Amino acid sequence: MKVTIIDRSDSEIKFFVEGIKPPFANELRRIMMNEIPTMAIEWVDFVKNDSVLNDEIIANRLGLIPLKFDKKAYNTPKNCKCEGKGCSLCQVRLTLKKKGPGMVYAGDLKSTAKDVAPVFDKIPIVELFENQELQFEAIATLGLGKEHSKWQAAVVGYTNLFESKSKANEMKLCDKHLFHVKDVKGIKVDPLQCELCAYLNEDDNRFKLIDDSFLFTVETASGLDVEDIIIDSAEILGEKIKEFDKAVKKL
Repeated sequence: MKVTIIDRSDSEIKFFVEGIKPPFANELRRIMMNEIPTMAIEWVDFVKNDSVLNDEIIANRLGLIPLKFDKKAYNTPKNCKCEGKGCSLCQVRLTLKKKGPGMVYAGDLKSTAKDVAPVFDKIPIVELFENQELQFEAIATLGLGKEHSKWQAAVVGYTNLFESKSKANEMKLCDKHLFHVKDVKGIKVDPLQCELCAYLNEDDNRFKLIDDSFLFTVETASGLDVEDIIIDSAEILGEKIKEFDKAVKKL
């Protein structure tokens, strides 16, 4: 297996993985999206809500606000010593009290934990008009994307790469030659800007599908760093393989 990082930013990373098969790539994608614990608001207790939106709509918006947190400081409720009853190791309390007129933003949330706060302060929650007031107390917990999309750690996609069946001097598909060509010299390789990838398929006689090479795009949708998401997903996949190996040996 060979991994090559080709583009990176604070919230997104793109990399090639060579030497794996589609089931492995798909499982890695599913783990990154659905099995990395993240923090999100789970319960909301409204004290006052004079806004034009009802409690359920505001609660839904609150749950979708990504929260940054120290992943080493908290447990999921079912794995906590309190057995899910609620304690400082598995819950964080956030409060908000604001009077209109004005927009209520995620940055108006006050957290009882210094390490827990919205990733983006300017996410709008609701607009309050004259004499309207919003006040509530919320509880945030760890959860998994497979339980609810508000806990989804990242948005992940991947695509197969293609290799040319033609010689370099016979290839004239676009002026920029923006596609990935394996083992063909003289062709500009830039799969990130490829204008043809969306149109290529296995039936295209100019190309051959490379079934063991993938271009991954991972964008964090939570308070976790994108690199941590990838590393944690690889560790989880490794643990799953170990558990499967133990189960097979017991047969």
